[in-house]
Amino acid sequence: MPPIEEAKHVSRWIDELAEQDYAIIDNFFEDDTLKLINTFFKGKELDFQPAKVGQASIEKRVPEIRTDLTYWLDRARDESLLPFFVKVESVREELKYGLFLSLQGYEFHFALYPSGGFYRPHLDQFDARSNRMISMIIYLNQDWHLGDGGELRIHKEGLEIDVQPIMNRCVIFRSDCLLHEVLKANKPRRSLTGWLLKRPSGVGVLGI
Repeated sequence: MPPIEEAKHVSRWIDELAEQDYAIIDNFFEDDTLKLINTFFKGKELDFQPAKVGQASIEKRVPEIRTDLTYWLDRARDESLLPFFVKVESVREELKYGLFLSLQGYEFHFALYPSGGFYRPHLDQFDARSNRMISMIIYLNQDWHLGDGGELRIHKEGLEIDVQPIMNRCVIFRSDCLLHEVLKANKPRRSLTGWLLKRPSGVGVLGI
């Protein structure tokens, strides 16, 4: 994408995030980066672990709340994903200056929802750990259609907004106030999910 068009693209979703607390961005990654991420994901599926809820010291598996499997990324270990980390740094910088946010780090994981998987309504920011400021989800689902389920449902001002988890779609939203859930997936559902932080957390990969 030419620089001028890229700038317009970024400005649009920053404005949407400021106005409605979320933004949807299609065709988020360049083709080469998307292919790299999908290949890496498939190569790590045996290393995924059942996701837990709660903060690190008290987190536990609660299948009544969430049923996904995750693989946390680490920039030093997962160095083949450098193009992804570069993209995240770019987004962090754009939001930092475009929205005057103190974004100092980030953490990301791959998420795999098996057929029948879900995540009940929740906020991404913990009461005792308020460093998650912006949530990001990039979907990695080829040939996803209506009826496949797995939508991201956003609850806002009495409305329910359903976002289809199609390949290379990114959703960004405020971590502290936007209640959301993952509806039941009728086939395996894949995503790359993370948070931009106002201070490093010690969990997952950190930025600068």
